[in-house]
Amino acid sequence: QLQLVESGGGLVQPGGSLRLSCGASGFTLNTYAIGWFRQAPGKEREGVSCISFSGSDTNYADSVKGRFTISRDNAENTVFLQMNNLKPGDTAIYYCAAVRWTCRGSYSDYDYWGQGTQVTVSS
Repeated sequence: QLQLVESGGGLVQPGGSLRLSCGASGFTLNTYAIGWFRQAPGKEREGVSCISFSGSDTNYADSVKGRFTISRDNAENTVFLQMNNLKPGDTAIYYCAAVRWTCRGSYSDYDYWGQGTQVTVSS
């Protein structure tokens, strides 16, 4: 079964930092773009960031630009999301998802998903 696994979530105070990791079970990530999405209770799933298969192209939601950084280490078969200066509005379940080659505009375009990791930002 092709599956992604997220880790690194937790409880952090506003202004704090977390690093999320996304790893693969059953396939190699080096031909896949990896997107990070998040979903808070009562809200739609939104794209946070994405990185192309090679790492040459990245994108960020306006709400996180300048605070979050996406990166990948294909030798380790892992994608990271470094989250700095976290705000209460960042509280959500964070998912990683994979699609061949290039980033896509909608979560429905992604083929493989992880189970999510909870990020809570609270004083």
